Amino acid sequence: IDEIVQVTNDDAGTTARRLAKEEGILAGISSGAATRAALQVARRPENAGKVIVVILPDTGERYLSTWLFQDLYQTAPGLP
Repeated sequence: IDEIVQVTNDDAGTTARRLAKEEGILAGISSGAATRAALQVARRPENAGKVIVVILPDTGERYLSTWLFQDLYQTAPGLP
């Protein structure tokens, strides 16, 4: 491990929601945190032009009825 990047719960949740809305990836909070950290690392000048890889450690399925995706789930067309 070279570095630990801290991410707040709010930032992790916001990023997980962006993954769902913008990329169609149903990711959980841990995946949102991992993605947020990868984005922070990718924005550094020394990483310009480099490929940054992130592993998404969880799915958003168990979060569908929570604050994370509740409003997205309720407004999605064709869902009960």
